[in-house]
Amino acid sequence: MSTATTPTPEAGTARRSPRLGHAVGLSCRECGTSCGLGPHYACAACFGPLEVRYRLPRLSRSGIESGPPNMWRYAPLLPVPPDIAARPTTEPGYTRLVRADNLARALGMRRLWIKDDRGNPTHSFKDRVVAVALAAATELGFTVLACPSTGNLANAVAAAAARAGIRSVVLVPADLEPQKIILTGVYGGTLVTVDGSYDDVNRLASELAGEHEDWAFVNVNVRPFYAEGSKTLGFEIAEQLGWRLPDQVVVPIASGAQLVKVDKGFGELASLGLVPATPWRVFGAQASGCAPVSAAFAAGHDTVRPVRPETIAKSLAIGDPADGPYALDVVRRTGGVIADVGDREIVDSMRLLAATEGIFGETAGGVTLGVVRKLLAAGQLDPGAETVIINSGDGLKTLDAVTAAADGPPPIKPTLEAFTERYAGRTVS
Repeated sequence: MSTATTPTPEAGTARRSPRLGHAVGLSCRECGTSCGLGPHYACAACFGPLEVRYRLPRLSRSGIESGPPNMWRYAPLLPVPPDIAARPTTEPGYTRLVRADNLARALGMRRLWIKDDRGNPTHSFKDRVVAVALAAATELGFTVLACPSTGNLANAVAAAAARAGIRSVVLVPADLEPQKIILTGVYGGTLVTVDGSYDDVNRLASELAGEHEDWAFVNVNVRPFYAEGSKTLGFEIAEQLGWRLPDQVVVPIASGAQLVKVDKGFGELASLGLVPATPWRVFGAQASGCAPVSAAFAAGHDTVRPVRPETIAKSLAIGDPADGPYALDVVRRTGGVIADVGDREIVDSMRLLAATEGIFGETAGGVTLGVVRKLLAAGQLDPGAETVIINSGDGLKTLDAVTAAADGPPPIKPTLEAFTERYAGRTVS
């Protein structure tokens, strides 16, 4: 639980009354205390985290389907202005839900789907959460978009700020994958590399949020709005399945917010009568080199003990996950499991996903598929139940993890004889 206080505007700094759709306020996830919509992320009574409260409107499937071909088709269920679809945004969302029959056969499963978020503007699910954070931040009067990041969020913030025509400031660990650093820098803005882990970077960002009142740190002082963007993964999965919920969904865990909000999205659709209220099970996936939530689940704990990350899955390398306890709650309530896999299993699963479905997921995708394989072997995941796996990013951002797999054979001469000599009687690979 955070012990940080909520920063307030300096005297004379005006925040206009926000127009954030059907959001009516914020409430504490621990004690239930309510407050108005604003740049608040910690409860004034108990310092617990805040989340958005709504007065949800009546919606129809046809009304949603007639909306824009991106996440703004769900705008009435998000804390964004009513005119959000007309604003200059990166328009993320509505990525492919791929029926993975080849992978299902390889795993011995009946029906398997991959929610492939590589199709977002900066090739990860982070474009979703940043789009909501930016919309809320501009309504609240902020003029700079900022974040601490393990890479994908830095890409999304820099791109979204460029599209919106505002400044960006992003902070990342200096040992981040070079592809992610390059992709952040190409959008302009201020890029700060920090000698330390993500948790060190996050602490620095929290201090900066208190010093710069016009900076919206998407995952700090506007975090309640930011986190709501992950609900759209749940909305899309249900719509793309023909307005029904899957039996099982497997989600990678970094901060834990994505897992929690996918579950929330399913619940909101059911409460609105947009999908049948069938049960679903939520499973969480971590890398063994950074598995504090998995460890807490295995030990039966309700709290998460921070760890020092050491894994190739850098996008999941958050040693002190803010939503860890809430991820535990969701998984236990729905009857799921949280597990972890090592670096070798991560790489092997990245290659399996690519070889069976033509989907090159980043290391987080390897973590998720690796945990699916582990849970199947342990009898903890039902192979006969319809299952959705979330691939949250693009493998082109984590090339170092699979460099060895890309080493080709020695070249041959450009002649039929040379080809026949090398490959006669062999399966071409």
